[in-house]
Amino acid sequence: MPFVFCFILTVTFILSRYLLVMENKGLSLKKKPTSSRALFDSFWTGIASLCMIVTLIPLFAVLIFVGLQGFRQINLDLFTQLPPPPGLSEGGIANAIIGTLITVTIGAIISVPFGVLAAVYLSEFSRDNQVAKWVRFATNVLSGVPSIIAGVFAYGLLVATGIVGFSAIAGGVALAVLMLPTIVRTTDEALQIVPQDVRWAAFGIGAYNYQTVLKVVLPAAIPSILTGVTLAIARAAGETAPLIFTALYSNFWPSPPPKGFLEPIATLSVLVYNYAIVPFKPQQELAWAGSLILVLLVLITSVTARLATRQKTY
Repeated sequence: MPFVFCFILTVTFILSRYLLVMENKGLSLKKKPTSSRALFDSFWTGIASLCMIVTLIPLFAVLIFVGLQGFRQINLDLFTQLPPPPGLSEGGIANAIIGTLITVTIGAIISVPFGVLAAVYLSEFSRDNQVAKWVRFATNVLSGVPSIIAGVFAYGLLVATGIVGFSAIAGGVALAVLMLPTIVRTTDEALQIVPQDVRWAAFGIGAYNYQTVLKVVLPAAIPSILTGVTLAIARAAGETAPLIFTALYSNFWPSPPPKGFLEPIATLSVLVYNYAIVPFKPQQELAWAGSLILVLLVLITSVTARLATRQKTY
């Protein structure tokens, strides 16, 4: 299939160049709507528009279907009560919402400082040495690792060894592993697109390298850095497999910290997984409501990222 697609593109390019040459022989600067070149251009414009529409169909299908199924359960109890026992219709998913916020916050607290500092080193201090090349290579590999691998890693590191057991901290560590490559890559790219002239200007007035990075380069790249952080949070919030191995699940309210960080905790993604496979309709409806909240969470973070990038990096 890739070979056929490339062949079609090659033939299309050659044909378009041939038509262009034939049109130029007439030495006419006016574009004729009925000319072969204009018809050819309109045809491929229509094909591109059709491909764009086909790409958007799955997105709107997910939003509409999840919205219709989950909006029926949106009420005050959903955000204030615990999940009901099997078969009962009253209750909510408040503990899962709180648990998701806790685990994602723990993951962000761990991954954001390490990710930003690693990117600062790669962009500003490494000078593309061998260490930087290996770090970038490892980051690219880690970004493609399945999320369940991060869960198994956190399970073996924290749960199986008995350091913290099934807990919000273990879940946060698993999510941090998933968030780290996104933050490193986006921050590294954000720092690299800051013009070099800005750095030279800071050096010219006597600023040290660390002063240039802290007071000039990082402030200029903050919009793009925030984009990477919000996208990483959006990805982590919807992960299920890592949290099954680490945070497990709980039908109760999280305990006050620090005790609550060391106990199993409910999250939206695991709740959706658990309730979607049970034969009880009330629990299935709660699963749809949890799915809608997750979709809205990802949508809000994505919109926030787009708004953050409206400000020019420099």
